[in-house]
Amino acid sequence: MTLAGIPLDFVLFALTLAGVAIFHHHTLYVALAGLGVITLYKLGLGDFGGVPGVDGFVALLRHEWVTLANLLGLLLGFALLADHFEKSGLPTLLPDYLPDDWRGGFMLLVIVFVISSFLDNIAAAMIGGAMAHVLFKGKVHIGFLAGIVAASNAGGSGSVVGDTTTTMMWIAGVPPLEVLEAYIASFVAIAIFGVVAAKQQHRLQPIMKDDPIDAFFEAPRVAIVAIILVTALAVNVFFNVKSPEVLDHWPVIGLAVWAAILVTTPWRKPTWSLLPGALKGSIFLLSLVMCAAMMPVKALPAASWQTAFGLGFVSAVFDNIPLTALALHQGGYDWGFLAYAVGFGGSMIWFGSSAGVALSNMYPEAKSVGAYLKAGWHVTLAYVIGFFVLLAVHGWHVDVPNTRMSGSEPVTMPAPAKSVP
Repeated sequence: MTLAGIPLDFVLFALTLAGVAIFHHHTLYVALAGLGVITLYKLGLGDFGGVPGVDGFVALLRHEWVTLANLLGLLLGFALLADHFEKSGLPTLLPDYLPDDWRGGFMLLVIVFVISSFLDNIAAAMIGGAMAHVLFKGKVHIGFLAGIVAASNAGGSGSVVGDTTTTMMWIAGVPPLEVLEAYIASFVAIAIFGVVAAKQQHRLQPIMKDDPIDAFFEAPRVAIVAIILVTALAVNVFFNVKSPEVLDHWPVIGLAVWAAILVTTPWRKPTWSLLPGALKGSIFLLSLVMCAAMMPVKALPAASWQTAFGLGFVSAVFDNIPLTALALHQGGYDWGFLAYAVGFGGSMIWFGSSAGVALSNMYPEAKSVGAYLKAGWHVTLAYVIGFFVLLAVHGWHVDVPNTRMSGSEPVTMPAPAKSVP
């Protein structure tokens, strides 16, 4: 069924996202209502990937439950991780090593960028948010929050262990060096949004110039943070190398994070009271992910740099995981461009990436789409300039991966080619 030539599925999803934008104080209920309406429509009048009714819905859940479980485990686990990091006292010591003016905020964004290059972007954003809370005495500009989200997503876009989307490409057979080119665009982007966001923050609340009198350092909590992150990274790398099919069937990353949390609990007890609030934000994200998973995304245009550029904007309102999966099945992309587009593009709206949703749990004021777009305009500008610098410097290449996506046939793709912009 269509409305003005647009599948009704997309119309319902668009209305859900519009409701999130307008009623930003009731985002959870809007998302759940949208999920319910879309599910009922698909069950009654639509289908799920060509399979109608309950059977199609059950098949979708079997396919998506691993992604949902991993996201839930990471979102809840990293809420406790960020609290450990803040209580370690380490953020209060940073003023000794960061510049006293706006450059201090910029260097904080660079730290988030670097962390995200080898760790999950959710963790990077949460750690950045915890540091900002201390360094700016709880007064954090929404534009700077957008900068933290952008830094976490930009830092992971060129690394196969830095973002879920790039990890998916790696699993599918894309060599790590083929996404590394995304850093050309990411470096340009952070030079733009990082400077603007840092100056916005400095005008609102300058960075602390000295350690507070009661500054302290609790090494065990830092060690716990390291154990949780290293465990997640090690499990991810191990199964990617040894048994990538396990990642398709079990939420091992989320389970690994929680195993590390439970093992280290006798050392330092987590703040369990944070979980109800984190759960509420997590359910909101998972509702949008499920809505996105039910969309007929096979209507994407042919692969090209123009399509990749557009996917960056789509990623701001549409979950980038199914977009990435579809692009891998479709073939014909320069994977570095795609990694930058779907990875960094989600930074333009607060719910466009898992990092943004996670950070907004810490700073609820960021859940206003209007305020986020107004204060974080520099993220959109940085995305556009970064993309076209990458196109001018590197050019568009069609990469041919050794596709090994679970349950799919190898994709037949044209020979590598270069299109000079």
